[in-house]
Amino acid sequence: MKLFPESAPQQLEFDKIKELLAVHCRSEYARSKAIELRIHTHKKFIEPQLLQTHEYKLLFQNHLYFPDDAVLNLSKELKLLSIESSVLSGEQFLQIKKLANAIQQIFRWFSSDRKVAYPSLTLIINETYFEKAISLLIDDILDEYGIVKDSASEKLGNIRLALYKRRSELKRVFARIVSKLRKDGYLTDIEESFMNGRKVLAVFAEQKRMVKGILHGESDSRRTAFIEPEETTHLNNEILSLENDERKEVYLILQKLTTNMRAYHSLLNIYHDIIGEYDFIRAKAMLALDYNGTLPALHDKAMVKLVNAVHPLLYLFNKKLKKPTIPVNISLNDRNRILVISGPNAGGKTVTLKTAGLLQMMLQSGLLVSCSHDSEFGIFKQLMIHIGDTQSLEFELSTYSSHLINMKYFMENANGKTLFFIDELGSGSDPNLGGAFAEVIMEELAKKHSLGLVTTHYLNLKVMANKVSGIINGAMAFDEKNLKPLYQLIIGKPGSSYTFSIAERIGLPQHLINKAKQLVDDDHFSLDKLLNSTEQDQQQIQAERKNLEKLVKENDQLKKEMQHVIYKEKHTQQIELLKEQNKINEAKLVYLKEMERKLKSLLMEWKKTDDKNKVIKTMQALLLKQPEKQILKKKQQKIDSKFIETSEAVKLGDKVIMKANRQIGIVTDIRGKKAIVQVGAVPITVAIDSVVVVKEKSVEVES
Repeated sequence: MKLFPESAPQQLEFDKIKELLAVHCRSEYARSKAIELRIHTHKKFIEPQLLQTHEYKLLFQNHLYFPDDAVLNLSKELKLLSIESSVLSGEQFLQIKKLANAIQQIFRWFSSDRKVAYPSLTLIINETYFEKAISLLIDDILDEYGIVKDSASEKLGNIRLALYKRRSELKRVFARIVSKLRKDGYLTDIEESFMNGRKVLAVFAEQKRMVKGILHGESDSRRTAFIEPEETTHLNNEILSLENDERKEVYLILQKLTTNMRAYHSLLNIYHDIIGEYDFIRAKAMLALDYNGTLPALHDKAMVKLVNAVHPLLYLFNKKLKKPTIPVNISLNDRNRILVISGPNAGGKTVTLKTAGLLQMMLQSGLLVSCSHDSEFGIFKQLMIHIGDTQSLEFELSTYSSHLINMKYFMENANGKTLFFIDELGSGSDPNLGGAFAEVIMEELAKKHSLGLVTTHYLNLKVMANKVSGIINGAMAFDEKNLKPLYQLIIGKPGSSYTFSIAERIGLPQHLINKAKQLVDDDHFSLDKLLNSTEQDQQQIQAERKNLEKLVKENDQLKKEMQHVIYKEKHTQQIELLKEQNKINEAKLVYLKEMERKLKSLLMEWKKTDDKNKVIKTMQALLLKQPEKQILKKKQQKIDSKFIETSEAVKLGDKVIMKANRQIGIVTDIRGKKAIVQVGAVPITVAIDSVVVVKEKSVEVES
């Protein structure tokens, strides 16, 4: 991305974001990428980086392990490996083995399911493969401590065997000499030591002539002489020679291993970059968790839609103080290209500019942004800012001259892929003349189809925003009663500077305020006063709207609770109905069992008796409608005990008996020749002439 001026990253505090990112990096590779974080202008570079960071953030949030524990900085070792005559040490080969093992763990982690779940993280390893020969080569030569194994070559094995024998022999001979000289009282307390790689005796200086051998030196106090016994000289010579042979053989083995490993130099470089890349993505995910960064929608066009966006550094600062950070909502597109933000000083105008600018830079560098996931970001080729005092003493430029030079650059270079931010457009000059130039500048930028945010106190720019296509007004809310900024951006209307209100609240003498009001143009004062009044009215409307929304939510909750109660009651009624049905079914089951018993008895009688007609008559009497008659008889007896049938016409609320099944119900509705009868919990539609009105016997007695 092309930035103007060069100090734009510092002015928008992008450099501080990079510093925070570097803190989370563990490897030199990742730390270097954080410090030199690039701002891309192509979706194909931006989108994969955003998705990778988002996927790694999900790993943190879901408490899933990712095998990136190895922190390896092997740039020097890998560079040394590329040199033809170089030889790596055992310790350096162990580091390379750690690199290979770390890559193996990553490849194992990406099972087929995880490749589907985390496709963007998988992209890092898609173009490479795991080579197990690297670890095998090292394991064949080195042990777990980086020492060349005896089995690395036959010659090395023979040398070390000979060394073991000579050292054992030297130990025995030396022990015998020490034992003899200790008895003679020639040795000091330490008895033996090593000098120049050779085992020597620690002899009292006055006794040194009593011991045959080579004098290697004396102690600083000259009380102890270090003598190599002549009996061990030839053994020490042999050991030194064998140790020299061992070093030469180890060097040759490591040289050969280095040569063999050089074939994998390019692959090892890729492995090293992969480890560093995952560490870098991890750092970006951790930073996003710090400021609650999210993944917004990304479009390959010039547009901005910030939903509940906050400045990440301000959010972190307020988080420490346990204070809330007021979010802003901004939308710039083809129709609304320039937002003019007005309002009182210290109301949050500049912070709003910096928030939008910083988040755009962060997104195009692959960082998640501190706003709602409903936000949408476009991609810009260049970003221009003019924030703060740009006075230049070096070039003898005033604040306004420097301001105009910057605006000249804006107008000459801005295009449809430009995002710009101008703080206090037109300031530093006569309000009328500066305001006129500000109008021209803003209109020209609108013609260039550039998108941007402008802050101002000029009334003419506020008026212009309602007239020129593509330019809209915005205001920072202010609590005039308590003289406190609310840090809320309201789109669609200009804001008052609250000049006189602030003066009154801080206690400036009233006669001075009145005098100042007289000096101001009537139209100018009236417009500012109108804006002031309108803003306060809108704040009151918003407060009432919030209260109304709260009441609506409470009403919805009550409605849900009522629906739950109704559902519960219906459920209870259904259960009662099922219970009644079960009772009927139980009665039927008893009847059927009794019927089965009687039929079996009749069958046995049929086999025994000669009077078959008698059995047939008995069976007919048992089977032909006896159950229905019995049931109806029982029902009728029950009804007769409680009710008396009448000849009255059927009306709403009457108790009636259904002629067909002798059930009692209450008439709840009459529809022509049909009636709705509530029988228990079940409403039944029947013909009116199929029911008879009944009265309870107790009622008849009273009447």
